[in-house]
Amino acid sequence: MAGRTARAGVGVYNATKWGVNAVSEALRQEVHKDNIRVTIIEPGLVDTEIDSQITDPVAKEGIEKRRKAITPLQSEDVAAAIVYAVTQPPRVNVNEILIRPTGQEH
Repeated sequence: MAGRTARAGVGVYNATKWGVNAVSEALRQEVHKDNIRVTIIEPGLVDTEIDSQITDPVAKEGIEKRRKAITPLQSEDVAAAIVYAVTQPPRVNVNEILIRPTGQEH
């Protein structure tokens, strides 16, 4: 979600995720003629240890509140999205998969 929504305190992180979107789309345009498919998987809140890396107190408090309000995605949820994308027939390119926990607002 960080590649779709900017948040105070994590602007640099957001910028890197927006960059992944741009690079992925440019790559897709460059390699489609070689029958290479490019897919970006955009997960919402996932149960990871990233919270321990956040140093900005406001950002840390925000993520902690969001985690308490919903049930985060698990790694197997993201893996299922990847499997879906790569098992499509050769004529299908799934450009993006946005996957969020049910209760995640943004």
